[in-house]
This record gives sequence, structure tokens and C-alpha cells, in this order.
Amino acid sequence: MSRYPIIKNTIDYIETHLEDELSLEMVANFAGFSKYHFHRVFQKEIGMTVMEYVRTRRIAVSASQLLYTDQKIIDIAFQYHFETQESYTRAFKKIYKLPPGHYRRIMSTVTLQREDTELKKEQAIKGWFLSGSHPFHYEIGIDRKNFHKGKASGYLKAVSTESIGKFATMMQEFKAEKYLGKRIKLSGFLKSKSVEGFCGLWMRVDNSLGDVLQFDNMGDRPVSGDTEWNHYFIVLDVPENSSVISFGVLLSGSGQVWIDQLNFEEVDEAVQTTNINFSKDILEEPINLSFEEIE
Repeated sequence: MSRYPIIKNTIDYIETHLEDELSLEMVANFAGFSKYHFHRVFQKEIGMTVMEYVRTRRIAVSASQLLYTDQKIIDIAFQYHFETQESYTRAFKKIYKLPPGHYRRIMSTVTLQREDTELKKEQAIKGWFLSGSHPFHYEIGIDRKNFHKGKASGYLKAVSTESIGKFATMMQEFKAEKYLGKRIKLSGFLKSKSVEGFCGLWMRVDNSLGDVLQFDNMGDRPVSGDTEWNHYFIVLDVPENSSVISFGVLLSGSGQVWIDQLNFEEVDEAVQTTNINFSKDILEEPINLSFEEIE
């Protein structure tokens, strides 16, 4: 956990240098570690090596450029430091199952048709729904231009000038049975734009009566303003009497947040929970009843 801020700062560094020369040694030097040690630390936390992450992000950004610009494929390949168009094509096809030229022709048509349809009706997202204090001041949707990996991301956006002091969430709920007695980690990538309040992942574990057993909304490590894609996580225990697990992305106030590549995994007790302990502020007995005591 103590090294996680270093990982986040390193991802910020990578995101702002995707079009620059990047090597494991350069990234490790930025992080302040030897390249061999940082290789292990990064892979353990993110699930891929540093250079796999760099290549994956370069290919994802290039996929968007294929659809939304008329840049030549060879120029895109060189822009993201592929030595030849052939090496770029092999790397691209490994992820998207199509060579870049075919992807551009096929997906451009599909994307334009989909966007035209979405102008005519509100977009629904399988498995997700909009909730919060004032959900009608917000919208959720799928963004096929801004994504961390693959072909799309989800987003939550304030659409009203009256969103200050209000919040909404794009969320899901599922039964807790599979995770009873376990410690689980929700992780994913977020990107924000013009967030004047805050945004972040959240997760809650409830019992059958609706009582909150475990909860974290990243309130002590909020994301605000303009940020590029970065990795965030929540770790909670799932007590034996748990019934429902809820999770999603939260946006308080104005702005927009994107979410992509969510992952659930079981972790051991060596991984510290991020649960907000509401009981720690509850007194053992009443105090200062005459208001004479001072701090």
C-alpha cells in the first residue's frame, strides 16, 4: 500500500509521455527504483509489466485516432514509437483482432451508425444504472473515443448547472454469496475533466436488513479537476452475514468522470482494507454534559 502513490505518479508520468521515448529504465528512474525492482512492484499492482502497459495504452490511443482522425496509419505507428508499420500492425491485431486499416474501415461505419442512433434515444448500459441524490442532473453513457483499453469506457457526467452540492453514481449491485468471509479488491482506471467537487470509485457491503457492514467512497483520497487515466482501488471485507455488494463510480458536483477496466479479485489479509470505520468516533459514554470542559 505504501508504494501505491508512487505507482499512481508513475502512471501519470506515462500518460503524459505516451508520444515520447519511454523505457523501463526511464520510468523506473522517475519512480526512484531500480528497473528490476520497479518491474516487479508495478506488475504486482497493475497486472502487467511497465512496458506492456505503455504499449497497451499507445495502441488504445491510436485506435481512437484511427476512428476520429484521417492520419495515415504509418504516421500513427511512428507517433507511438513503433519502428515499422508492420510491427504496429502485429501489436494492434493482437489486441483488436483486426489490422489497423480494416479496423478503421469497419469500426468507423459501426461507430457512426451507433452515434447517430444514440442521438435519438437515451443510451442504456448493460448491467449499470444511474442513482444518487439528484440523478436527473447527471447522465451516464458509453464513450468510444476516450477509453483506457479496448473499444469503450463508461462515463458519468453532470449536465445541469444546478449540480453543485449534488451527486450521482453509475452503479451495480450483486449478491455477496460468492465472497462471504473473504477480502475483495475492486480496482479500475479513472479519468476526470473539470470536476469541481470530487469523484472516485466506491463500494459497499450490506446485510439482508440493509445495514452497512463495510464502505469506502475514496472520500479520503478524492479525484478532482482534470486528470488523465490512472489506477485506483478499494479493499473491503465481506462478513459472513453479508447479503449485497454495491459498487460504482461517484461524481459529486460538476464535471465528468470516465471509468474503464474494472476488476474484482480476492486478496489475503496482508492487503490492508480501505473501509471507513464509522464506529471509531463513537464514544464509550457521554462526556462534557455541562459544557465546562475544553479541548
